[in-house]
Amino acid sequence: MRQITAAQAAPLFAGRTETTVRAFLHQGMGRAFADAQGRCAQIVVGDLCCFAGDADAPGAEELAGHVPADHPALSLLMVPHDAAWDARIGAAGGARAGRITRWRLHADSLRADFLRPLSMPPAGYRIRRFDGALYRQALKAEWSRDFVSLYRDEADYLARGIGVAALVDGELVAGASSYFSYDGGIEIQIQTREDHQRRGLARCCGAVLCLLCLERGVEPDWDAANLESRRVALRLGYRDGGSYSAWELRKENVDASKKDERF
Repeated sequence: MRQITAAQAAPLFAGRTETTVRAFLHQGMGRAFADAQGRCAQIVVGDLCCFAGDADAPGAEELAGHVPADHPALSLLMVPHDAAWDARIGAAGGARAGRITRWRLHADSLRADFLRPLSMPPAGYRIRRFDGALYRQALKAEWSRDFVSLYRDEADYLARGIGVAALVDGELVAGASSYFSYDGGIEIQIQTREDHQRRGLARCCGAVLCLLCLERGVEPDWDAANLESRRVALRLGYRDGGSYSAWELRKENVDASKKDERF
C-alpha cells in the first residue's frame, strides 16, 4: 500500500460525486492510498473514507482495513461504494468493524425566507462569523476542533472555509462550520458545548450558515450521524434522502468498549 496524489487517484474515482472525493481531487484536502498495482484506492478526509477500484484486487483487503496510524480519532467512518466493497470492509475489519446507520439530507429544498426566522439566536447569545480569533479559539478545545482542524492553517480556513459561532461574553459555545470544502460546496459540522445544549443553538447556527451558503451559491451538504442531527436538518428545510449503512472501523489496539462520539 502506498500514498498517492490526486492525479494518481483521479482515474479510479472518475465520475464519483461524493463530497470526500471532490474535496481530495479538487481541493487537496485529505489523503489517498492505493494498492501496489494501482487497482484500488482509498480516500480519507477527516473522519470519512471511501473506496474505488477492484474490491477483489490482491491489495484490497489491506486497504479496506486501513486506518492511518496518525488518524486522530479512535475510528474511521468507511462508506462502501457498492456491495463488493461493503463485504470487503466487513471482512477486513473483523472485530474492529461495526455497522452504523447514517442519514442523507439534500439542500436543494432550502429557502432563505424559511431560514431567516430560524436564524435568530436565543436570549443571551450572539452570532458572529468565524474570523482568525475564533479559528484559534476553536482549536483550543476538543469539542470545537473539528470546526477548523482539516484546514492547513488559519489563512487556509479563512480563504476556503466558512463558519458561524454562538458566543456568550465572547466565548465560543456552539457553531456551524465547514468541516471541509469541496468544489462548489462544504460539508457542514455543527457542535454545541455540552453545558449549552438543548437551547436551539444548533438550529440557529445551522440556519445562519445555510443562509450564507445560499448567498454565495455554495452547497451546504449535511450528512447526519444520528436522528437528532437529522431532525435539525429537516427543521431547517433539508429534504430527506433516507438512511444508508456504513462501517465504523476502529484503529488497531483500540478497546472495543470505547465509543467514538464522532459517529
